Amino acid sequence: MILDRLARAVDDRLRLSPITRRALAKVFPDHWSFMLGEIALYSFIALILTGVYLTFFFDASSADRVYRGSYAPLDGSTTSAAYASTVRLSWDVRAGLLIRQTHHWAAVVFVAAIVVHLIRIFFTGAFRKPRELNWLVGVTMLTLALANGFTGYSMPDDLLSGVGLRIIVSVVQSIPLVGSWLAFLGLGGEFPSDEMIPRLFVSHVLLVPAVLVALISVHLAMVVRQKHSQFPGPGRTEHNVVGSVFWPSYTLRSLALFAWVLAVLFALGGLVQINPVWLYGPFSPAEATSPAQPDWYVAWGDGALRLFPAWEVRIGGYLVPAPFIPGVVIGGVTFLALYAWPFLERLRSRDRRQHHLLDRPRDHPVRMGVGVAALTFYGVLVVAAGDDIIARLLRVSVYDVLSVLRVVVLVLPLLTGLLAFLLARALSRGDAARLGELTRADLATVRGPGRPPAGRGAHGEEDVDEPEQPARDRPGERIELWPDGEVWRWRYRGGPGGVAILGNRAALTEQEASAAAQLAYPGVDRVVVPGPPRPRQVGKVRTLLRRGADLAMGASLLVAALRQRRAPRRGADRPGRPPP
Repeated sequence: MILDRLARAVDDRLRLSPITRRALAKVFPDHWSFMLGEIALYSFIALILTGVYLTFFFDASSADRVYRGSYAPLDGSTTSAAYASTVRLSWDVRAGLLIRQTHHWAAVVFVAAIVVHLIRIFFTGAFRKPRELNWLVGVTMLTLALANGFTGYSMPDDLLSGVGLRIIVSVVQSIPLVGSWLAFLGLGGEFPSDEMIPRLFVSHVLLVPAVLVALISVHLAMVVRQKHSQFPGPGRTEHNVVGSVFWPSYTLRSLALFAWVLAVLFALGGLVQINPVWLYGPFSPAEATSPAQPDWYVAWGDGALRLFPAWEVRIGGYLVPAPFIPGVVIGGVTFLALYAWPFLERLRSRDRRQHHLLDRPRDHPVRMGVGVAALTFYGVLVVAAGDDIIARLLRVSVYDVLSVLRVVVLVLPLLTGLLAFLLARALSRGDAARLGELTRADLATVRGPGRPPAGRGAHGEEDVDEPEQPARDRPGERIELWPDGEVWRWRYRGGPGGVAILGNRAALTEQEASAAAQLAYPGVDRVVVPGPPRPRQVGKVRTLLRRGADLAMGASLLVAALRQRRAPRRGADRPGRPPP
């Protein structure tokens, strides 16, 4: 009663009920890939929850401290306050190691979910108009997630993170003209400085999370404001969304996913060791940890530094150090390409329409080839970050491993990108529904002229008069027509298992039935006339069970009627009761 009055009072003043009603009625697609963004969101929530707990015990200071705690090998040692508090949090604070490792695993999953989510968006064309701004926000969130993960990784001031921080400082210093000033400004002095850890702490717990919260809010607001994208399918067009409403079905499913994400993260934090800083020891500028690899999401930068030759050039009298190209140029060009890709693709295709139906990756072979080549390139760089471990396991020289990886990083992306391009073109031009069904005839279509893009003529001119089609003919899906007396009937057949959906209205002619079917299922252009559907044949066992049920029902009704007729007679025979 009190909550109801409070809600009514708030609504009388703010008029939120119409907005809330529209938000709760919003429809979300049911495809599993749309949950990747929610995994990233829930991992971020886990990061905030565990991070708040860790701030109560972490001392963000470079001052000397004498460690006194349960970890005997370091007991009585003088370390930085940051490192001593991290070891104390891991060994002496109740649930400290669980929360610290869960926080680290949440950061790993957070970045992984963003990367996989962006990959899905890229290959399905979800960045096209009107969602270019959302794509830019997502790429920015990925950049900030990488930066925040590295600052959190560097704060404990252990030997492994200290070596990684020294590498990043060297990469920043390699930027011509402004590199040294940027490094000095970020660290507050020469590396390692007394202001280094406090500045990392402020950036990690305040600045970057605040920007991430703002970007996540903007991202969710745009998703709610715009029509949600969806995969092509029966009944799905550019003008509707097929799926579950936000309340209650989608909300309950999303909350269940939230519980699963928290459960998995805490299980990883309690059962799988990660970043045992007490084994690395405190950071010392004169020492280095080997073998040393950073987390996977920044390992590509380490791999690029290991593979790139030690070439230094002078441009205009200024020295360009060796770390500049692998450490700054490669990553910078990649993120600039990510930011510019929606506009470059629109400039190439001249497609300025709004798109709410997603692409099949096969329908854009160039995008497919470029994406696979880029993923392969960065995958090789991540592998190259562990060249010393590979050399030790294979018992070969690390220089031999480097020589092989230098060839692989140049050749393998080209091969995989070309193969993905050819397979995507064969799938888009042939009749195969999936990769395993490709035939020689499908592969032979790669060299022929391709189909014009949707909404464009055979010569590439813009087809403004033709109505938009939500999808091309999809393999394995068709519309079936047949005469039924003086009328025509139709049904849709396709989807998983070849499901058949019968139309509920008959038509006078075959053309009217075909038009009605294609209006209900746009994009399915294959029409056949197989004849009327066969009646379902009921098995003998099912027939016997049905007849037995009918007999039992009839017998029960007969017994009930007899008892109802005998009830008045029994009442009349009782003593002291007047006759009717």
